[in-house]
Amino acid sequence: MNDKIEDEFLEQLQAEIIEQARKVYSHKVIDRWLHPNNLRTIENPQGYGKMTGQCEDTIEIFLRIVKDRIVEATFLTDGCGTTLAAGSMVTELAQKKTIQEAFRISKDLILKELEGLPKESEHCAQLASNALKAALVDYLASKRESWKTPYHKR
Repeated sequence: MNDKIEDEFLEQLQAEIIEQARKVYSHKVIDRWLHPNNLRTIENPQGYGKMTGQCEDTIEIFLRIVKDRIVEATFLTDGCGTTLAAGSMVTELAQKKTIQEAFRISKDLILKELEGLPKESEHCAQLASNALKAALVDYLASKRESWKTPYHKR
């Protein structure tokens, strides 16, 4: 019987937290926080970037690229819900983009697509954008020095 009471308490607590979040965050942010897209690694990525933000959250971006077009973009993070949402959004935006198009994915574009974040959380969008750019730079460096590709590690 104790397990049932604990389960009910946890369900009620989670519902209250989500209800409070709805007062602050858009539906898109909450959806990606609870159900992030592309949250996984890619084995032997063509591009890899890792950045740590001012709040000590870290995002890792993994790219699979074919003929200078991103065919798969994934991420991992140890961050909060807004970092999860920003990582999910940046990888969604990067899919099917050319390298040049992906370099234009900015903090402002991520914020627009998420329908905004509170001012104190906007740095999460910048962190996601910076991690993507680091992965793109890594890809370009590996492409220039193709001998490094077999040794590419995250």
